[in-house]
Amino acid sequence: MDSLQTYIARAEKEKIAIAHFNFCTIDGFRAIVSAAKKVSDETGRTIPVIVGVSEGERDYTGVREAVALVNIIRERDGYPVFLNADHSYSLERVKEAVDAGFDAVIFDGAKLPIGENIRIMKECVFYAHSKNPDILMEGELGYIGTSSKLLDEVPEGVSLEHLTTADEAKRFVSETGVDLFSPSVGNIHGMLRNAKNPRLNIERIREIREVAGAPLVLHGGSGISDEDFTAAIKAGISIIHINTELRKGYRDGLESFLKAKSDELAPYRYLSAGATGMEEVAAARIRLFNKI
Repeated sequence: MDSLQTYIARAEKEKIAIAHFNFCTIDGFRAIVSAAKKVSDETGRTIPVIVGVSEGERDYTGVREAVALVNIIRERDGYPVFLNADHSYSLERVKEAVDAGFDAVIFDGAKLPIGENIRIMKECVFYAHSKNPDILMEGELGYIGTSSKLLDEVPEGVSLEHLTTADEAKRFVSETGVDLFSPSVGNIHGMLRNAKNPRLNIERIREIREVAGAPLVLHGGSGISDEDFTAAIKAGISIIHINTELRKGYRDGLESFLKAKSDELAPYRYLSAGATGMEEVAAARIRLFNKI
């Protein structure tokens, strides 16, 4: 099986993006993997997928349990599913994921002053690469919110006018040595409940990719239009995170099932309905990001 770094390089060359989906339950994990395999079967080519667990999701699922789930699929099926420690807010949580055997880890210092963000990020990169040179370390610059949920307004503290600049991106990547870089380009975490999410600044993505020196990751993908996704990938985005849409798909499937069968008590029956909703969302995004 090729490495995650190899798949990212291939995505950049082919102007496609690798889908990143979060999970916190085994049925959610299986739904994501099933969606990737289904689209792979449709196209006759193996499409990699990244699964992520935030700090809260790690605390619920278990750090080593998440690693074990991914290893089962890779060892049993030989399928390219990769595990990312999403939004780690301290060096201690980064170390925990690195030591457990994650394929990629994000230190999220987006709310910090840039100098402090760079300082801690450098420590994270040094620790991770000294433990495992193949692990991919990602840094973020530009605050886009923190919660994967339905929103009534743009998250407090998020500026859609002051986005990450190309000069800031170049400095951050150069001084930290990160393998992946996540900028603020009009994206937000969460989905607006009664309006469309803000449009992405495609030209800013293009400017950042030209000078950053590292593949770009788009966080807060839920609620972004297909048109913007397509343009963003063409401009230089190589990985796209989706979480809120998955959570909504899971809940919608679950609620629909329980409304129709309110007396059902077997968790494997009603949870399967939620997972099916999640799988449908994931498959649709994988097709779009891979130009299928």
